[in-house]
Amino acid sequence: MTPARILFVEDDVNLGFVIRDTLENVPFAVTHCINGVDAWVTFQTERFDICLLDVMLPQSDGFTLARQIRAINARIPILFLSALANKDDRLEGLRLGADDYLTKPFSIEELILKINVFLRRTAPITEPKALASVLLDYPNLTLTLNGQTQILTHREADVMAYLLAHPNVLVRRDELLRAVWGDDDYFMGRSLDVFISRLRKRLANTPGIRIDNVHGVGFVLRQ
Repeated sequence: MTPARILFVEDDVNLGFVIRDTLENVPFAVTHCINGVDAWVTFQTERFDICLLDVMLPQSDGFTLARQIRAINARIPILFLSALANKDDRLEGLRLGADDYLTKPFSIEELILKINVFLRRTAPITEPKALASVLLDYPNLTLTLNGQTQILTHREADVMAYLLAHPNVLVRRDELLRAVWGDDDYFMGRSLDVFISRLRKRLANTPGIRIDNVHGVGFVLRQ
């Protein structure tokens, strides 16, 4: 089997070497760039399955790089690896379209686990899920609303798939967090709010379909 291809962007040469060497022993095929400009050129000329981005990069920061990547590829998973632990920075990364955000120092085992989770995201749902004028094709990460198709990120597809599987039913926050993130801590809860907000915007022009918030309890996908 061909190893998954990873674009890894980290300007700390020593840390970059350690992480790259560890990932290549999994094995993954890792392309390591040390600044955002080279990473952007590399992304446009090669094929990758996942992107691991530091935030504080020379020449062009990780947030800028993520915007550039998302502008041409809405499907590829983006995972930030950053020393910026402030919740506003973490939420900004998610708003830009990242699928997850790990703060340094992190466990390499956790990183490998998250990479593998994203790489096998097509496994849980193999058939399109539909509700009235909404059709989610999970394997292809597409959401069709009134005949118009949009491309989702992996996390958006995860959350939408769970809500579509429970239409017109109150889905508790802790239930949804455990199903999608595997835990329900404070930051994951804030992350969930970001993805719910993004899905609401996607559904805004679809009459009769909305995501209602039951304050402090959970969400209802209403038809």
